[in-house]
Amino acid sequence: MTETKRTRRGEEGMAEARLTRRGFLEVSGGVGLGLAVSLLVPACAGSGDSSSGDARRAGGASALDGADGEPGHEVNAYVRIAPDGQVTIAVPKSEMGQGVLTSLAMLVAEELEVDWSAIRSEHALADESRYGRWSTGGSRSVREGYEPYRRVGAAARLLLVEAASRRWDVSPGECRAEKGGVVHDATGRRLGYGALAEQAGGLEPPTELPLEPRSGFDVIGRELKRLDTPAKVDGSAVFGLDVRVPGMLVAQVVRPPDLGGAVGSFDASQALAISGVRHVLEIPNGVAVVATNFWAATKGRRKLAVEWRPGPHGALDDEAIRERIRAAVVEGRAVRDDGDCDAAFSAASRTIEAVYDFPYLAHATLEPMNCTARVTDGECEIWAPTQSPTATSAAAAAITGLPPERIRIHTTMLGGGFGRRSATDFVEDAVHLSMKLGVPVQVVYTREDDMRAGLYRPAGTNVLRGAVDADGWPVVWDHRIASPSIMREKGWTAMMKDGIDVAAVEGVANLPYAIPNVFVSWADLSLPVSVHWWRSVGSSQNGWVTECFLDELCALGGKDPVEARRRLLADHPRHLRVLDRAAREAGWGDPLPTGRARGVALHECFGSLVAQIAEVSIDEDGEPRVHRVVCVVDCGEVVHPPGVRHQMESGITFGLSAALHGAVSIEGGRIRTGNYDDYPIVRIDRMPRVETHVIAEGDPIGGIGEPGTPPIAPAVCNALLALTGRPIRRLPIGRVAAQA
Repeated sequence: MTETKRTRRGEEGMAEARLTRRGFLEVSGGVGLGLAVSLLVPACAGSGDSSSGDARRAGGASALDGADGEPGHEVNAYVRIAPDGQVTIAVPKSEMGQGVLTSLAMLVAEELEVDWSAIRSEHALADESRYGRWSTGGSRSVREGYEPYRRVGAAARLLLVEAASRRWDVSPGECRAEKGGVVHDATGRRLGYGALAEQAGGLEPPTELPLEPRSGFDVIGRELKRLDTPAKVDGSAVFGLDVRVPGMLVAQVVRPPDLGGAVGSFDASQALAISGVRHVLEIPNGVAVVATNFWAATKGRRKLAVEWRPGPHGALDDEAIRERIRAAVVEGRAVRDDGDCDAAFSAASRTIEAVYDFPYLAHATLEPMNCTARVTDGECEIWAPTQSPTATSAAAAAITGLPPERIRIHTTMLGGGFGRRSATDFVEDAVHLSMKLGVPVQVVYTREDDMRAGLYRPAGTNVLRGAVDADGWPVVWDHRIASPSIMREKGWTAMMKDGIDVAAVEGVANLPYAIPNVFVSWADLSLPVSVHWWRSVGSSQNGWVTECFLDELCALGGKDPVEARRRLLADHPRHLRVLDRAAREAGWGDPLPTGRARGVALHECFGSLVAQIAEVSIDEDGEPRVHRVVCVVDCGEVVHPPGVRHQMESGITFGLSAALHGAVSIEGGRIRTGNYDDYPIVRIDRMPRVETHVIAEGDPIGGIGEPGTPPIAPAVCNALLALTGRPIRRLPIGRVAAQA
């Protein structure tokens, strides 16, 4: 197939992507159904699947329903063009606020030559045979989908041009795609995509796909409105809690209060006497109260009498955990060993030692965990706000014994993810109950259930030694870490290198500063508290430790924190560019009101660089008050600028909440933290003004969902160090400030 001219852009300079028959999975069309195109998007780019349209209906709807809601033809496809010209893009990624339903659609639209107003997007229906393994996380969606989704759009465009050329009996080279249609320049004839879709669906797929060069972009990089915003504003967006299936019951599951505890016995008589309560039964994770609605289940739960078998960890509390972690530090394996730290210490002018402790953290998603399952003879259907339909399907298969092709997953909108919804505990509860009762069951966690469900960012300890030379420049960095391994606990040991959990040491093993003598080690240990992925994973704590300790070294050597970083990053021009922009925008060095100070932090993760400078004071209660945050991000190619800014603001809010207040408390072998009263999120009156500046220089594309989180804690702590002269070495900050 010959490439065609494109509106406002010629063929010259177009990047070419080859597409094999194997990569082009399916092209299909039908009367009144339009064109559907599917290409192989990397399986690791994973996502969710959801019912589109009104998912409150039983069974939901096809991911490729028509624009007017008429039944669509379910095909193995990413792109569908309806007869009216509306383009529907099925996205195999979970939308949890990061804007993936918009950014990935923009990639398709860039190559398809269609007006943005004609684009709609929705979660694809989960099917591993079509889309591969799906899991949304690691700030990977746009990074891994950047070229594949553009190929999807290019393939559809070529098929449509080919269809028009055949209709007019001319060469495809005489035609060009333009704003949702194909034009024949010689005669001025034009056909809309909707009129060509059926014919295009029967054509041979293209094998070579010229892609638009960056200089010709007119969708990528634009300030476009998000596609999912209107539905979220008018209430029509479907989250997990919105799902309604005919005959559905609602369940709450009461779990053992002790870590490692179990059900002994229970008396359900008073619970069953509550109007609306239908069943009380034991499942692997506890005792379920099943009712006609959530409130009835809540009242029944309060009347349920359970005798629990105590767990074996009655002496476990925050201090005991901290002592066990600190004791493990000496058992660490070397991760990095540059120079000779011992010799450098002996020759150093001044030295410093510090111990940094960080707590377990909950995810605290605004929408509590929930799942709706319907298990019948030979089939299991699930509606869930999940980050991983692949894991959801595997969990359902393990419980029901059904093959994957008999398990249907609808991924709804997610009211926050942060890694928590990649777990399947809430899915397993619903599947167990539906299978036992033979009816659809929606499991809903209360906030306390969610907080105490036992999946947290690991706690840990960092023991550091540093030294500066006679001129005050850092010459030694000795860094020893102990924290439980997420990869080991999840059974991903094959991804550990030489026994090292790379997520546990990210941001430390690749410390960019030009310090001649660096030693890094990491020690794993098993504790009764389960750990799980948390937004920015190891960078969330390692960014705090490294940037704070660097400021301690700067103070030891009498160096300005920004000037010191400039010297230590002399061989990293991209880092310098971000740092310098942040310093300039924040007015680093300019006078501040009495009682305020600035702190700086810089961190690289998920392919992106972020610098943040925070202006901080201490209020009359001794608590930190953050007034302003200047954020500069370099994530390479920027697909959707508003999305980048929004994610920086979101990451700052998330990280600041954790830094100021976040800590899961354990006492007497039980999780005591239960709700937002003892696990606060930053309120709007305490939220600083955030100014985000995006550097878009065309470097390789980086992630945006997580990199905004790590720098905020050290930026605030470093401001407090400048303000008080005392380093913050234990999180959360508020608790430390109150005790100082």
